[in-house]
Order: sequence, then C-alpha cells, then structure tokens
Amino acid sequence: MSASCGHSHGPFDGMSDTYKRRLWAVIFINAAMFAVEMTAGQMARSQALQADALDFFADAVTYGISLAVIGASLKVRSLAAAAKGGSLFLMGLWVFGSTIYRVFYMGLPEAPVMGAIGLLALVANLLSVVLLMNYKDGDANVRSVWLCSRNDAIGNVIVMIAAVAVWGTATAWPDLIVAGIMAGLFLSSSFQILRQSLAEWRAGGSAATTGQAKAGHDHAEGSCNHNHRPHSHPEHTH
Repeated sequence: MSASCGHSHGPFDGMSDTYKRRLWAVIFINAAMFAVEMTAGQMARSQALQADALDFFADAVTYGISLAVIGASLKVRSLAAAAKGGSLFLMGLWVFGSTIYRVFYMGLPEAPVMGAIGLLALVANLLSVVLLMNYKDGDANVRSVWLCSRNDAIGNVIVMIAAVAVWGTATAWPDLIVAGIMAGLFLSSSFQILRQSLAEWRAGGSAATTGQAKAGHDHAEGSCNHNHRPHSHPEHTH
C-alpha cells in the first residue's frame, strides 16, 4: 500500500512528515528494548533473547540510516538499503555461529524470564508494526524498515514458544532451535533487501544515463535549430 494520497508514481520513498515521526518513535522503541532484552538475556542465559536483543540494536541503527537518506537519490537510498541487508546477513551468521557454540556449552535458560521479556518485546514490536503497516510496500530503503519490524514480531512469538518448551522439557534445546530459526529469518530478509537494492541501484544508474542522453539530445536539437534558422532576404525595390 502506498503511503501517499492521490496518484502514485512509484514506490513510496519516505518523503512524508508522518512517516518520519513514526520512524523516530520506532527507533526509540528499538533502542530501549535492546537495553532491556540484552540485560535480561544475559541474566536468563537465553541465546534466543540475546539474538533478539541484537536485532533490536541493529534495527535502531539501520532505522537511523533510513531516516538520514530519505530524500536522497535512488542510488544513495539503494546503497543504504544494501548496507542494512549486509548487516542483517552478518547478524544472521553471528547468531547461527553462537548458537552452534552453545550446543556444546549448554546451560539451562530461565524460562520465566524468557517468557516475560518475550511478551514485553512482542508488545513493543507489534506497536512498531502498527506504526509502519501503511509503508510496507515502499522502495528498498522503506521496505527494509518494514521487514526488520516484521522479523522482530515473529521472533518474539517464537521466543515465547521457546520459553514454554524450555519449561516443559527442562532442556536448552528449544532456546537454541529458536535462535537458529531467527538466524535463518535474518539471512532470508537480507537476501530480499539486497536483491531489491541491487535492482534499484541499476535503475538509478539507468535513469541517470537516460537523463544525460536526453539532455544532450535536447541541446543538440537546440543547436541545430539555431544554426538552421531560415534567413530573411530584404526585398529589392526598383
């Protein structure tokens, strides 16, 4: 859905005061939840909570980048989106690697803490999703914000499921499985963002080339018309 009223001339690019205000609110929510969830994740020895906290931090930073490049050229915005896609890819690799490590050095997470913090994080992310719902089909820069918020909400739901499973099985395996799922979600989203940003980078280059060619053609036509104007000859009177 396009966020602009009236006629749409392409994907929404973030040029809206309402969108910017909502993005500031989402940045604040993510920064606050990073601090809360990382602290709770370390106290509860939950890999899934720490993975989700890292996602909150990455989102706060990348949303700031998104805000900074609103109104920039398509190529600049596509580069910003590519940077976010790359950061999601690296984060997915980190979560996957640390989860593999925890397989060999398992400690039982605190299920009640996991559940309570997971619920709090879910409320925060659902609020972010509601704020950004109308902007989910924008350009790569805007869409990457939506994908990150959506991933967070999904991650919180499965963290809560993991908390119940940890409590029921008295093992750390549900926590590690959820962390692995979240790593896969990060990697999948990074590929989507990178693919769209690459397409927009190419489109931006083509548009610039076309614009230069048109400007050169118009200049050439102007010169031609100037050089070949019909000359008027004075009439001879006898």
